Amino acid sequence: MTSQQLVTAISTTGLPPRHRAEAVRSLVWESVVRVEIEHHEPPEGITVDLRLGSLASVGVCAVRATSTTVRRTERLARRDDDPPVFLGLQMSGTSIVVQDGREALLRPGNFALYDTAAAYSLLFRDGMDAVFFRIPRAALGVSARQLQDATAVTFGSDSAVAELTSAYLIRLAVTEALSYGPYGVLMGDPTVELIRATIAAHLDDSDLHRAAANGSLPFQVMSYLRTHLTDPELTPATVAAAHHISLRYLYQILARSGVRFGEWLRHNRLEGARKDLARPTHPALTIAAIGRRWGFSDATHFSKAFKQRYGMSPRDWRTHQQQESMSAGHVTEDIR
Repeated sequence: MTSQQLVTAISTTGLPPRHRAEAVRSLVWESVVRVEIEHHEPPEGITVDLRLGSLASVGVCAVRATSTTVRRTERLARRDDDPPVFLGLQMSGTSIVVQDGREALLRPGNFALYDTAAAYSLLFRDGMDAVFFRIPRAALGVSARQLQDATAVTFGSDSAVAELTSAYLIRLAVTEALSYGPYGVLMGDPTVELIRATIAAHLDDSDLHRAAANGSLPFQVMSYLRTHLTDPELTPATVAAAHHISLRYLYQILARSGVRFGEWLRHNRLEGARKDLARPTHPALTIAAIGRRWGFSDATHFSKAFKQRYGMSPRDWRTHQQQESMSAGHVTEDIR
């Protein structure tokens, strides 16, 4: 895993008003999370500047936009096989996070957690200026109940741990040389550890405190899985051996994190292959070769699993994406 400098993924300034809302929705769905986005300005008044990057396994999304409401519906949540956890950091202005029957009012320097496995709303009535950290849920090493008790809570100055986490995240967000330089990849782990420590302090949970003190074996395991995702020899036995633990204990760690090894592996490999098939930079690679890149040694099995997951064959998906790219190119020419 590597760190990536924040790059501008979309700026609506140069887009015709009629294309702005859909361009933003399409990018967010593909690269961040599937949500409904309601813009409170007329098409010509919509402005969105969105940048994307990563700190190892932690995704980073910095957004400045006009007045917006973001909603994750129950229907969208149910369709996500591996829903991540988000931390929203308020940079300026105010916003409201709504989830699990609570509302968190965020002012500059405040942050809140929300779980994409359930419905939530984000209200940016006066515009959006925020940085979002996308955390693999298994990496946090907290139970579903513990996470539910920590969502839509205003963090920042309520405790020494939260205040430290806020200061760290703000510095991380505004100092790209620190976050995305040669050592940026090393910032992923401490980011997750601080967030878990904040949850532990909020819940006053002794088990979480001990987990933080002893290091994050769940995070190490999940990091190993992501690093070796394309290895066709990746099995529970090889993962357990790499961490000097028993198979039984490995399954306990995964179960506490809500992860089923086979399902997680298949989902993430298929997602990687799906994205590669859509990339115009890989036209020379055969479908079987892309399948092998993602750990599918049997081309027939890969095609069958892909169609079962996405409702179309890898070949049909690649053709569909090529047609979409050509259509987008025609739109760009029309704009010019």
